[in-house]
Amino acid sequence: MSLKLNPITFQSRKYTPFSLPPMASLRSPKFVVASVLNSGPKEVENVKKPFSPPLEVHVQVTHSMPPQKIELFKNLEDWAEQNVLVHLKPVEKCWQPQDFLPDPASEGFHDQVKELRERAKELPDDYFVVLVGDMITEEALPTYQTMLNTLDGVRDETGASLTSWAVWNRAWTAEENRHGDLLNKYLYLCGRVDMKQIEKTIQYLIGSGMDPRTENSPYLGFIYTSFQERATFISHGNTARHAKEHGDIKLAQICGTIASDEKRHETAYTKIVEKLFEIDPDGTILALADMMKKKISMPAHLMYDGRDNNLFEHFSAVTQRLGVYTAKDYADILEFLVGRWKVEELTGLSGEGRKAQDYVCGLTPRIRRLEERSQSRVKQTRVMPFSWIFDREVKL
Repeated sequence: MSLKLNPITFQSRKYTPFSLPPMASLRSPKFVVASVLNSGPKEVENVKKPFSPPLEVHVQVTHSMPPQKIELFKNLEDWAEQNVLVHLKPVEKCWQPQDFLPDPASEGFHDQVKELRERAKELPDDYFVVLVGDMITEEALPTYQTMLNTLDGVRDETGASLTSWAVWNRAWTAEENRHGDLLNKYLYLCGRVDMKQIEKTIQYLIGSGMDPRTENSPYLGFIYTSFQERATFISHGNTARHAKEHGDIKLAQICGTIASDEKRHETAYTKIVEKLFEIDPDGTILALADMMKKKISMPAHLMYDGRDNNLFEHFSAVTQRLGVYTAKDYADILEFLVGRWKVEELTGLSGEGRKAQDYVCGLTPRIRRLEERSQSRVKQTRVMPFSWIFDREVKL
């Protein structure tokens, strides 16, 4: 998985990629500090811990799905085996990071590295900010598997469960694991970035976790992953395009290959939600509306490098400016999913379900209008040093 856009300010809070602001009618949520363990619904004071930055997270509802819904997912085990696991590739047919990197066992290894570094010299600093941010997001994979294993009815209960849902969670993780490995090794070899600062950012991010507000519900969780996989497909696809424009065809191939994986995973997750709309349209439309009101936040929104408390915001501004992932993409993804799941065609809904349907179907133009207004208010371009590229300054 991966992530971006100039933050849109709304009611004095800042929102960034994958997280356009909720509408004004929504009740403001409570927040707690990410670095503080909190078991209750009350707010806690901002206490900095040495292992995690003091970033805001929501006090989340947990286990909101009723028992009969959990049973629904258990009854979908056979369906998942036939319709979800088919989107995994056998390991022996999968690409591996080494397929795209200099071969350390080859006598020509040093020449291959030299060639890679020569190509990397042609890439601008702002491109590396985006590429590093994408890599860091991919390297926080332990958090994403953890999140999937919080979902009631589909989690891996033993760590080696043979249920279809558990097999998917582990095998999806294994496929995604190659993304961070490949980008990490490329960046290490290219010599353009400060690997220690990058490694610190990864450690901080995994330690901080993520704040998706999915309430242990696979309804919310699979809507979230459907959105995220399409977003990462777009993001990696655009980094591939930029690499090609700058003359690095091999890096373009790397990013494009990762994007292809994300597209295949998107197909699996959107198919799950499509099935939920088929068997429980009311519950699913309510979940979709709930997830969109909360916002789809980027997995790496708690990003921190030990220096910049607004690192994710600054990273997002660069990706917005370069057109790698933008507010327009956010709206486009929602529009795509509403069409993919035939949300406008749903019938037989409850009164609440119809209200949720109207909200979701009318949300894309509202988001586009907010984005247009925010762009019209964009201030003069600033520059910001990024520790990932030895504190060189990049336009936001």
